[in-house]
Amino acid sequence: MELGQEATDDKRYVLVGRISGLYGVQGWLRVYSYTQPRNNILDYEPWYLQQNGAWQARRLRKGRVQGKGIVVALEGIDERDVAALWVGCEIAVHRDQLPPPQEGEYYWSDLIGLQVITLQGEVLGQVDHLLETGANDVLVVRGERERLVPFLMGMIVKQVDLQQGLLTVDWDPDF
Repeated sequence: MELGQEATDDKRYVLVGRISGLYGVQGWLRVYSYTQPRNNILDYEPWYLQQNGAWQARRLRKGRVQGKGIVVALEGIDERDVAALWVGCEIAVHRDQLPPPQEGEYYWSDLIGLQVITLQGEVLGQVDHLLETGANDVLVVRGERERLVPFLMGMIVKQVDLQQGLLTVDWDPDF
């Protein structure tokens, strides 16, 4: 289940989107949402915006779907020139703001960093990040080399053990 990628500098945060542009002249911002469906990003508050390496909490004043994207008005950002300073910033929420995943589902951020091993116990590396494709999500595993492993529960991914930090796969290490 994709909700967002985990922020690398503070594991308390999960990335849920980024500020992608300006909308209008009153400080509204365009948002690219990583959530599924994309408008779920509007359900979380506060947002944490990263600027110059620091996270700052911002409350949503208003937000809505606009065409294929999301537009928002954030507290303290009332002018286009001020809004322009935030374009490109990542949007995160605290991990505890997210609902618990259903049985057998995982947030991408929970998978990042897990050690990936084969059924035979061979270590392939660690989950660096995930890719969303049309067919299925793909684990990007970095070890002595990079591997792309489809995230197909039951078929390829045999077990996810968050407590042990292990992800067991039925995968040929030479592939």
